Amino acid sequence: MFFFTYLRRELRRRIRQAIFIALGLALGIGLVVTVTAASAGVKKAQSDVLKSLYGVGTDITVTGAAPKPISPGSTPPKGAQTFQVGPGGAQVCTNGKCHNAAGQKIDHLDSGSYGPISQSEVAAVSRLRGVKAAAGGLALSDTSITIPKKFGQPGAPLPTPNSFNVQGVDTSHLTLGPLSAGTVTSGRSLTSADAHANVAVVDSGYARSSKLKAGSTVKIVGHSFTVVGIVAQPQGGSPPQVYIPLARAQALGKAGGKSLKNDVNTIYVKAGSAASIPAVQTEIKNLLPGDTVTTASSLASQVTGSLSSTAKLANDLGRWLSVLVLIAAFAVASLLTMAAVSRRVREFGTLKALGWRSRRIIAQVMGESLVIGIAGGVAGVVLGFAGAEIITAAAPPLSATIATATGQRVVSAGGGAARSFLPTAAHTVAVPMSATVTAAAIAAAVVLALVGGLLAGSFGSWRIARLRPADALSRVA
Repeated sequence: MFFFTYLRRELRRRIRQAIFIALGLALGIGLVVTVTAASAGVKKAQSDVLKSLYGVGTDITVTGAAPKPISPGSTPPKGAQTFQVGPGGAQVCTNGKCHNAAGQKIDHLDSGSYGPISQSEVAAVSRLRGVKAAAGGLALSDTSITIPKKFGQPGAPLPTPNSFNVQGVDTSHLTLGPLSAGTVTSGRSLTSADAHANVAVVDSGYARSSKLKAGSTVKIVGHSFTVVGIVAQPQGGSPPQVYIPLARAQALGKAGGKSLKNDVNTIYVKAGSAASIPAVQTEIKNLLPGDTVTTASSLASQVTGSLSSTAKLANDLGRWLSVLVLIAAFAVASLLTMAAVSRRVREFGTLKALGWRSRRIIAQVMGESLVIGIAGGVAGVVLGFAGAEIITAAAPPLSATIATATGQRVVSAGGGAARSFLPTAAHTVAVPMSATVTAAAIAAAVVLALVGGLLAGSFGSWRIARLRPADALSRVA
């Protein structure tokens, strides 16, 4: 009891010094909490971006290798339909036979940027060690273009292509893939009973621009699909506009002129744990060496814009700044504690004369330092919350730019040489910045407060141990 009474008296007698030391620790701890909250906010923003591309619960995606571009002078694959613009005007060619495209409508559903993967590989991936679930999908692009009758003549209007992305969804694994991240705002989602039905779920943004609602009809390569629901995806990605059952996508889609029946071009994989993701990624690469295996971390590295730069700033500069401020705060607390011990030599000499041992005096100083450290930790957490609120209120929205495949293949002809390329689109979105103080950050603040108090008390104790009895007696006299 006397320990606490003496502790309270000494803290009240040196209240100004105690407040100064506690504020120094609070500033360092508050900065750590603020930086941690900002980093957590950036990670959440990145997660929202990736979730809209990946889908809920997806740890790894496998995409088919991009088809080889048509080399100059070579002929397109058998069955492939190409649109060429040359000196003779617009032509549509199939298997080497070309005809005038003026006045015609060209409409095709093609996987373009991704090559096909046999659907049997989905089952093979699901059997790998560390894989919890796997589902196949088809990322397609429906592109239609109406060629004006007088195309190529002076003053004739240019054709305007109309394109939208179509996602084939495995209705037996709706918890994996892009559709799993969406929220149904109208109607319903796809179900296992829709496996072979001409039904579709439409993205809310595309529904607004195309004036679609539940019960409307959308055309996909000339086939009518009934819209059964509208889905809103998390902000921060470029979601497909239309989702249809995988079996229907396989029946209508083509890759290089060949049917995609029994094929997919994307495999969504859920790992058993976060720790097993690297090993699963290696196993999938060995199983499918020609395809592209992407994890959330590698996809995050492809996101550019202020979101990426802010993440680097929070992780690098913020971390080192926090370390430097903490070192300075601990050093100031330790120096002030040592100085206080030096000024209290007379007091300690009196205590020794009363029969106190050095370890009891050290315990008293350590107790004072711990109380000051805890007070600094509490104040630091309050400052951290205040800093997080300021960041959330004042920080402008972060921009995230993602290069996504359009799913289209463009072929041009001129001078007798055909050229082919797969264009990509840069999609930029605004992501709100929201700094969040996590329970881990608060726990870290408590640990830092205890460490700071113990460190300052340890240096004070070291100073007490170096005091000579003669010094204490001379001060007492």
